[in-house]
Amino acid sequence: MVNLSRTTLRGFAAVGALAGFAAMALPNAQAAQTSSTNTTAAVASTPPVDSTAKVMSPPPAGDLLTTKSSLTNVVRYNRLYKTGAITPSKCKEVNVSLRTSAGVQAYVSQLDRCIYAAWALPLKQAGAAYKVAPKLIFTTSYKVNSPCGLDTTGRAFMCAAGGKSYIYFPVTPVINYWKQNPTFARAYASFTIAHEYGHHVQWLTGILNASWQRQYGFSTSAAQLEESRRRELQASCLGTAVLGSNKRYYPWSGGLMTQLNNVVSNSGDQPGYPRDHGSLKNHAFWSTMGFNAKHSYTVAGNCNTFNASSAYVA
Repeated sequence: MVNLSRTTLRGFAAVGALAGFAAMALPNAQAAQTSSTNTTAAVASTPPVDSTAKVMSPPPAGDLLTTKSSLTNVVRYNRLYKTGAITPSKCKEVNVSLRTSAGVQAYVSQLDRCIYAAWALPLKQAGAAYKVAPKLIFTTSYKVNSPCGLDTTGRAFMCAAGGKSYIYFPVTPVINYWKQNPTFARAYASFTIAHEYGHHVQWLTGILNASWQRQYGFSTSAAQLEESRRRELQASCLGTAVLGSNKRYYPWSGGLMTQLNNVVSNSGDQPGYPRDHGSLKNHAFWSTMGFNAKHSYTVAGNCNTFNASSAYVA
């Protein structure tokens, strides 16, 4: 559920830089790519990349899952927040071109496997069914039939149905970004799969279902949208947390780090669209909280958006 600007990037937000530096400012970001490790060129146009997570079934039973608690307790005091450091997967980046569907699939599939390994221990500590992995499905069409129904956005989404989890990942946006800036494409693909996996983590721990039930129970549109923002901002935080857990082994520095900053600093609600993902400022804030650049480890406890004041999820 990453929501990127539909317009030319104009002035990157100088907040929440993941590696401790402000995101670069480009008054008119139409710069062309100068090399595969470009650290200054921005992608000119970044449309939304994913759709809403679709939940049709509860998570599989875990040893100590908190789904029997009240909905508020499940989302606000979940055992996930008390788990230890996310385990570094020690995976290296796949050296493959993302100019083809095969390349994108190889790159994202490797990340998916590494993220699964990294989340295993925290999910086990949370009492969730930590061995349950999502099924990764790559798409090329704007119309995707899933067990949760038809999706016509052409964007990534997570679906939970029949006790199973699915992540649908479109390859075309990554290929198109690669043509403009290969480094941005790598960061974009990494963040997108990590964000969607964040929803899988939410589902396994009962947070996703409880949050949707809370949202349905609210009587005002404002309250419902705020609940959606809490869910989305948390997924991004969990996503950057698992990416940050592997920072010693993955090339999160230089150009790739700059472009990851560009992705998270320009993700969020856009004018004319529902305010269901959070502002650019808050998205950068929670992504920074997850990545935890000042420490060698990351924890899911940094991502409790459900216990934050409304200002931090606006």
